[in-house]
Amino acid sequence: MTKIISLLILHALFCFTLFPLSYSANSLIETTCKKTPFPDLCVSTLKPNPRSVTADVSGLALIVANSVNTKASATMNQIATLLRSATDPNLKKALSGCVDSYNTIIKADIPVAIEAIEKNNPKFAVDSASDAGNEAQRCEDGFGGKSPISGSNKMVHDLSVILQSIASLLL
Repeated sequence: MTKIISLLILHALFCFTLFPLSYSANSLIETTCKKTPFPDLCVSTLKPNPRSVTADVSGLALIVANSVNTKASATMNQIATLLRSATDPNLKKALSGCVDSYNTIIKADIPVAIEAIEKNNPKFAVDSASDAGNEAQRCEDGFGGKSPISGSNKMVHDLSVILQSIASLLL
C-alpha cells in the first residue's frame, strides 16, 4: 500500500511540474503565432514538436526553419520525380527553374537563416526567410498558372513567411 501511495505522489508531482511548463510553452507558441500572417499553420507546425516545450522565441524560429527545410527538401524530391517523367519542354523548363529555386532555399536561404538565429543576428534570418518565400513563389510563377506542385510551393512559401515573422520579433 505504501508503494502505491508513493507512486501516486510521484505521479502527481510529475504532472504538476510539467503542467506549468507545457502551459507556458503553449502560451508562448500561441502568442508568437498570433503575430504571424498564418497563425494556424504556425501553431500546427510548432505544437507537435517536442522541442517547442522548452523553446524561447529563437528556439521556435529554429523549429520553423527546420520545418521549411524539411518541406523544401520534400518538394525538391517531388520536382525531381516530375522532371524524370516530363516530356513537355515547357514543363521541363518550369521544373528546372524550380530546381534552381529550391536549391537556393535548401543550400543557402535556410542554412543562413538558421546560422543567423543561432548567432543572434535576426536581420539576416529575416532577409533569408523572405528570400526563401520569394523562391517558392518564383517556382510557382514559372508555370504561368497552377503548377503540379502548387500545394508544396504554398506550404514552403507560407512557412517561410512565418519564419520571417518570428525572426522579426527577435530584432
